[in-house]
Amino acid sequence: MMRIQNKLYLLLALTLLLGIGTGGTKVRAADGAESYNYSYWGLTTAAPAAYQANVLWNGESMGAGAFKDPSDFQVTADKQIYVLDSGNNRVVVLDDKFHLVRTISSFVRDGKEETFNNPQGLFVTEDKELVIADTGNKRIVQLDQNNNLVKVIEAPKSDMLSEKFDFQPVRVVVDKAQRIYVMSTGVYDGFMEFSPDGTFTSFVGANRVSFNPTDYLWKMLSTKAQRSQMVMFTPTEFTNLDIDREGFIYATNGQDSGNVKKLNAQGNDILRREGYFAPEGDIRYMSATGPSRLIDIDVGDSEIYSILDGKRGRIFTYDGDGHLLYVFGGLGNQMGQFNTPVAIERLGDEFLVLDNALGEITVFQTTEYGRTLNEAVRAYYNGDEDKAFTLYQKTISMNANLEFAYAGIGKALLRQGDYHKAMKYFKKSMDQKGYSKAFLLYRKEVLREYFPGIMTGILLLLVCWFGISKYRKWKGGEKVAFIKQRAV
Repeated sequence: MMRIQNKLYLLLALTLLLGIGTGGTKVRAADGAESYNYSYWGLTTAAPAAYQANVLWNGESMGAGAFKDPSDFQVTADKQIYVLDSGNNRVVVLDDKFHLVRTISSFVRDGKEETFNNPQGLFVTEDKELVIADTGNKRIVQLDQNNNLVKVIEAPKSDMLSEKFDFQPVRVVVDKAQRIYVMSTGVYDGFMEFSPDGTFTSFVGANRVSFNPTDYLWKMLSTKAQRSQMVMFTPTEFTNLDIDREGFIYATNGQDSGNVKKLNAQGNDILRREGYFAPEGDIRYMSATGPSRLIDIDVGDSEIYSILDGKRGRIFTYDGDGHLLYVFGGLGNQMGQFNTPVAIERLGDEFLVLDNALGEITVFQTTEYGRTLNEAVRAYYNGDEDKAFTLYQKTISMNANLEFAYAGIGKALLRQGDYHKAMKYFKKSMDQKGYSKAFLLYRKEVLREYFPGIMTGILLLLVCWFGISKYRKWKGGEKVAFIKQRAV
């Protein structure tokens, strides 16, 4: 009996130690895992690789000379690659085969040649105009496709800005109306919006203030002198931004949660978060390392977007509804891993990842699984239900753990009008919203099909009941008359 009790105590102690060692309920999603996803229950599930690294480029192999601290890059519609080689104060332009096209290291302003100083961000417009966040010179420089100066935006003056405002632009995008949106260091009010002529107009999309309830309570109970020593509750800064074809700004910030936004013209967040978990990178991690730290975002076609976790070097890709499609990348010394990733871009269906410390660009190509899943999402987005249904079925045959794909099949069936079958797939994906919609439509369909028969049956029953009632009354009256006649 004593031995059994000792074993029970030992088992209890081990359980407690394991609970403490994991740092709570959250655990990391297996370091070194090449590809994975998350189930409805938040469990890490194995998944086939959607992308695999196949080529590694550096400045020397491209014929441009070694890169030094590259910080940003962009792929244009005609598949030219603009790399911001910040440490060398230049922009390197490459073709889609990574061959050098030209370099831009200076421009002429008022008859004098000027250079860049530690530029941190760039954007290329549809007209091939180059907009550079010239951080060290505290300005935005816009050049046309022939490297002629269009305009320079320097520190703006406005009642919305304090007298001590220090303009340090680090990222920039331009919409179709030629409005310029700038992310500046130390600005907590959102992105700075400039009109096409370079005039500062407003702030867009400020992050909400986040605070710890315990800190807030202590601040309420503290004296004025004590409060002055405490950290102020201020919104977090954005970490990066991108703009899609419709002019919506996708942005990442430094918060632990709610760190991806899609901003409309009014600065309102309209990102759809209908997946099992909000788009924010890893949802399982060790308490010691903490959540993902998002540092870049890239928007593709069909509302597919990808975010880069600078803390673990992973790229997470989501569809427009917020479902996690696939994960790849990581930190390390192997092919397909990085030292200090800073930016991601798409070249067709390939992924490019820029490494700041190594001055390299890693090229990832899609696998059959990745291509199938991408095409399934695109087919559904474009309203091609038959194609989406087929591709999602193929995706599930390659990865039965991808629960969201069942919802994709359910949505395709919903559009096709097969509501009963859609219900089954929504149930498999734990999509309660989709299931409820399919159930309501299926119920209407059943009622519509059987309503005439049901109503006919009811009417026949009413007629029979009415006839029987009349017959009984007639029989009853005849019987009374007979009794009266005999009594007489």
